[in-house]
Order: sequence, then C-alpha cells, then structure tokens
Amino acid sequence: MKLFLMAGGIFLALFATNLNAQTLKQTIRGRVSDLDSKMPLVGVTLYIDGSDPIIGTVTDLDGRFEFPKLTVGRYNIIIDYVGYEKKVIPNLLLGAGKEAVINIELEESVTQLEEVVVTARKNKGEPLNDMAAVSARSFTVEETQRYAGSFADPSRMVSSYAGVVGDPDGNNSIIIRGNSPRGLLWRVEGIDVPNPNHFANEGATGGPISILNSTTLSNSDFLTGAFPAGYGDAYSGVFDIKLRNGNDQKREYTVQAGVIGTELSAEGPFSKDNTASYLVNYRYSSLEILNELGIKVVGDAVPKFQDLTLNVNIPTKSLGTIKLFGIGGISSIQSKEDNYTEVFAITMGVYGLNHILPLSESTYLKTSVSSSSSLGDWNYRELDDETNNMDLHGRELLHYINHRGAVELTHKFSAKNSIKLGGSVYNKNYDLMLDWYDDDKKALENNLDDKGNTELYQSFLAWKYRPIQNLTINSGIHYTYLNLNGNQSVEPRFGLKWQINPRHALSAGYGQHSKMENVSLYLVKVYADDNSYTQPNKNLGFIKADHYVLGYDFRIARNLNLKTETYYQNLSDVPIENDSSSAFSMLNESDGYVFTALTNKGSGRNYGVELSLEKFFSKNYYFLLTTSLYESKFTAMDGVERNSRYNGNSVFNLVGGKEFPMGKNNNSALGVNLRATYAGGQYFSPIDPVLSAEKGYTVRPLEKAFSEKRPDYLRADLKVSFRRNKEQTTRVWELDIQNVTNSQNITGDWWNNNEQKIEEWYQLGFLPNINYRIEF
Repeated sequence: MKLFLMAGGIFLALFATNLNAQTLKQTIRGRVSDLDSKMPLVGVTLYIDGSDPIIGTVTDLDGRFEFPKLTVGRYNIIIDYVGYEKKVIPNLLLGAGKEAVINIELEESVTQLEEVVVTARKNKGEPLNDMAAVSARSFTVEETQRYAGSFADPSRMVSSYAGVVGDPDGNNSIIIRGNSPRGLLWRVEGIDVPNPNHFANEGATGGPISILNSTTLSNSDFLTGAFPAGYGDAYSGVFDIKLRNGNDQKREYTVQAGVIGTELSAEGPFSKDNTASYLVNYRYSSLEILNELGIKVVGDAVPKFQDLTLNVNIPTKSLGTIKLFGIGGISSIQSKEDNYTEVFAITMGVYGLNHILPLSESTYLKTSVSSSSSLGDWNYRELDDETNNMDLHGRELLHYINHRGAVELTHKFSAKNSIKLGGSVYNKNYDLMLDWYDDDKKALENNLDDKGNTELYQSFLAWKYRPIQNLTINSGIHYTYLNLNGNQSVEPRFGLKWQINPRHALSAGYGQHSKMENVSLYLVKVYADDNSYTQPNKNLGFIKADHYVLGYDFRIARNLNLKTETYYQNLSDVPIENDSSSAFSMLNESDGYVFTALTNKGSGRNYGVELSLEKFFSKNYYFLLTTSLYESKFTAMDGVERNSRYNGNSVFNLVGGKEFPMGKNNNSALGVNLRATYAGGQYFSPIDPVLSAEKGYTVRPLEKAFSEKRPDYLRADLKVSFRRNKEQTTRVWELDIQNVTNSQNITGDWWNNNEQKIEEWYQLGFLPNINYRIEF
C-alpha cells in the first residue's frame, strides 16, 4: 500500500507540472506490398483520414511512402490503389521520440473496377495470416502495452479474449476453450520455438515472466481453433509472433526501468547508404539489481533473469530480403529454508535466418534455418531429522538443442487463386536425466536417463480461392511424422468467410490437429516390483483434435463490432494411464512429467459459445466485453466421462480505458485502463486426509478424481499511465496493478504432513508494477 501511495504521489506531481505547449512534429513512413506475392506496389495513394486540407502521399518505385512533419497524436491512414481493396490503418499512435514505421499489405480485388466500387472490408483485429478464416485475430503492440494487468506480456493480454482463461496462480499460461495449456504452439518469425518464458517448467507453454519484449514486437496473430494448414504440432492455440524491423533511416533508443526489469533498446540503419537495419533489446531483473545493492525486496529467494532480443533486416536489390533474429533468456531462483533447499535454473534461446526471394512478380520463396535450446536444471534437498543432513530428494537435467530447416513457396495465379506449400525438418537433440524421491520406497529413484536425437518432419499445402469479391475459401492439408517412433498424422483443414455486406459476415472452419509430447515423456522409465524397468511410452502416438467452428460478425458502427463463435472439439488418441481403474489423462496436465505407462486410448470433448462486443479505440476510449460459456470433458481408462480440470464453465471479461489529452497542443495524455474477470473455478481431485496422514504425503483417491470444483473467482486489474512528448523524446510513466482489490481466491491445496492438515494456496494477490520509459 505504501508503494501504491508513493506511485500516486508521483503521478500527481507530474500533472501539477507545466505541460509542454510546443507543437511537436514526427514522421510516419513505411512500405506497401501485395499480400500474396509480397511485391512492392507503386503509386499507391495514402492519406490521413479527416485531414483538412487533405494530407496525402503516394508510394515510390520501391513501394515506400512518407508523411513528414505530422503533429504528434493518433491517426487513421487510408490506403487506396486501383484494382486492390481499400484498407484502413486505425489509431496509429505517433510520439515525438520515435518515427512510426509500418509495413502494409493490400489484397487484390477479384472484381473488375467497372462492375463495382471496391471498399474497405478488412476489420480491425482481422488476422495477418490471410489463410485464417475463423477463431483468429491480430493484436497490436500498443494493445499489449495498454491493457491493464498485462505487464506488456502478449499471453496476459489475450486472456481477455473470448474463449481464453488466464492462470489465477499468476503464471501467464492460458487455457483456450477448456484445453490444457500444453496444446499451445509458439512461433516467432515463422519458426516454431521453445517456450519463450522465464522460469518455465518441462512441458509448459507459459511462465511467470515473458522473454518476449513488447518494445521489439510488431502486430501479431493469435489463433484459438481450426488453424490453417501452415500450422502443426498444436491442438489448442497458436501464437504467431512477429518482430518489428528497426528504423532504417534514423537511430533511436528506448530506456525503461520498472519493478520487473530494467532494459535498453537501440535501433537504426547500419549506414546511410542502404536500408539494412538492426533492433536490439536487453533486459535485466530489477529485483536482482536491488539485491546486489543490498536492498532485499523479496527476501533471499530473488528471481534472477535476463533476456536479449535481436532483429536484423537486410533488403537487397537482387537477392531478396534477409532477416537474422534471435531471442534468449536466462533465469534462476534459489530457495533456502531450515528444512529444505531448492535451486531451479533454465536457459532458453533461439536464433534464425529467414530469406525471402522473389522468383517472379507472382511467386516468392522463403527459406529458414534456425537453432534453439532449452536447458533446464533443478536440485531439491530436504532435511533428514535423524542425521540432520540435507539429503537429495530430486534433481533434473533436461537439455534440448534443436536445429530446424524449412522452405515455403507462395504462388499467386490470379486475384482469385493462390497457393502455399512448404516443409520443415526439426532435428531434436536431447540429454535428459531425472532422479525423483519415491515416498513409498523411501529412496531416490532414477526415472529418466537418456541421450540422443530424433526428427520431426512437417509439410503442408494451402490453397486460397476467392470465387467472388466477398467470399474466401481456404483449404489445405498438413502432414507430420515423428522419427522417434514412426508416428504420423495427415490432417485436413478448411475455412470459409462470406462478407455478406460491409456490416455482416459469416465464417466456418474445420481442422484436424495433432501434437507430440515432450521427449522426456516418451523416454521415462517405469519400474516393476522387482525394480526392473521398461520405457512403455516410447511408441506413444500424437494427441489429436478435430475442431468445428461457426462464426458471425456484425459491424454495428464504424468502431463497434459484435462477434460470436460456437465450436465443438473432439479429442482422440489422448494419452492416459494404462490401468483399467485409472482416471489419469494428459488433458488435465499443464506441465511436468509422468512416471506411469500411458496409452493412446483416451478421449475428450470441448464445446461452447463465445460473444465479443468491442469498441475500437476512437474518440479517446475503447472497451472489450467478452462472454464464454463452455464445457470440457474427458474420458480415461476407467471409461467414466468427467469434467476436465479446466472446465470452468464460464468466463466474463470487461476491458476498457479512457485517454485524456492534456496540454495546449495535446502533447501529453493521461490514460486510465481497467480489466475485470469473473471466471468459473477449476475442477480438482479432493485430498483424503486419513490416507495422506498414513502415507505422509498428498493422496487424492482415484474414485473422486475431478469431482469437486473450486469457487468462482473475481479479479480486477488497474493501469494508470501518463505520456508526455517533448522535442525528440517521449516519456511514459505507468502504474500497472494486478488484482487491485487483493482478492484471495483458492487455486490449489496440498497435505502438510508436519502440521497434519490440508493447506491451501491462493491466487496472486495485490501486485503493483511501476514503470518508466523514455524514447528518443
């Protein structure tokens, strides 16, 4: 509370100062290209919506444009070109500290100009991937930074979208349409990557702190069902992250300091003679900095982390465009108490090279090579009361080093037809070791000890067909093969969108999807009574999911949109425990390992309806209201259909905010943003206190598996920001508070054998993050 009052005092002091009355100028520029062929478009007309007199420009021979010396503020840019669909870039924020550099893609009209006047039909939030017809939307960097409680983290931001539930524990894992977070795919610059989060557990797709930094991101896609053919190895959702290019004409910098991290960004051209550019960002844990200075904010268990993002863009005249990028993070934490010590550390990194080569005006080839790593180490010791020694009770070494090569060819036959086909080879090298304390045997047992490599092969073919102006049909097929055990999957995909008129649209989609498990699960040792072991999961197949989606969009007004989707998902070949009395299913796991024999005989189903009412940012305010009603079921080896762990039944979100321009020339602005979530609790298996006391550890009877439900929970987040523009600089002060009401909702329980009682833990409480950023 003292921190909150101090931050409030800082904001009041800022408002009390004289606001800059100078008229500040900055530049908007970028490049316009064809959506399908990526070729630059010459002579495209761009103008500022509502400008009087009209402020406009046209693209040059390289498709480049520039609006110089615009007053700082927000702009809607209209793009118009003969034979192409008109497009609007809404709500572009222009600050004094940085030029706004944007890349725009236009879609060719399939109707002759003399037959119809082409109007803007693309809605804000429509996906960048033109093959995605349903359950997909794009999000902007500003939205990631604006939403209350997001901490500039894409995962936390999308938890406000329909069909998505965030982790109440404070982790940024997301539950999509009742699915386990394990079903999510992360992709950066078109390359599948390991979990890009600090302090991430084995098999998880989230973590407490994201490695991805919003200052380096560009507009990106988030998909929740019936994915296009270009995506594989996922069954619940896809994050398709894009990195922005650095400014290729001017060097710019960003310095940022907050409770979470302190960071520095730099970008600019390599020289004035070409358009090659760089963008680099480095961040270090603020809590660790304070700890080194002798200021202990969180005691001795200090979360240490650092991360780096790099993006180099090199356009050439004859060899296409070369992009070199990398993201990486190192994190660790050590806990030490009188009765135990625990050390956890993980390193994640990926670097890649993309080469886009135009073969003709209608064809281009994209080639990618990348290497990635995920290196996890954990050590846990407990005090032995008899010997007074800290005995080893668990240790793991889970090291993955991967290499990937991919090629993708795109050809545009005409405005009506285009295809994409591609393939990739993912070489996975692993060095795995896991020792775990067996409470029944009272001894340390080796559950995993393997070293080797395998390959995951994927290929796809996608076809986009537009028989008439307002109808788009996407179809395709995806193929996956795992060399470790010879399992394969052939998956059809289909999507359709019919823009009935500028205000109404219908969509439908189907897709079969699959995902391999983490390698450690395939190679785990399962022991018999005579202490011999087997590796029964080595031939485990892919989990599969059939997605069916129907959607309807209604543009109520220019900046007000209503969207609803209904879906059904049939999950098959689900790994479950190979025991006729067991209720264990991988559909209820979010991370970690499994020490039992599994079989692909499980099933599940998710179905529901989603509603979103969104007021896009205009007239200095916005809101998003989402409602999701759903069911999530699973069936394990005992044949009983149960509620899955993630069957919350319902979730309601309200996100909104207002910006108050300040100063004579609106060079400053106060922003107030709020997010409120009311969600159904998760199902869980209750603890048997008698058996737990007898065994000395947590025991949950199988016959009561997922029979009880946590209480519904409410959480509200608040964000207040103040942005001030001065000559060549933009300064931003932010106070972002998660769980502003400090609601104490139960999220889990365990058996405390020392106290001989059931202990409960609660959702993350009141957590303020003060942040300062300067761009220049």
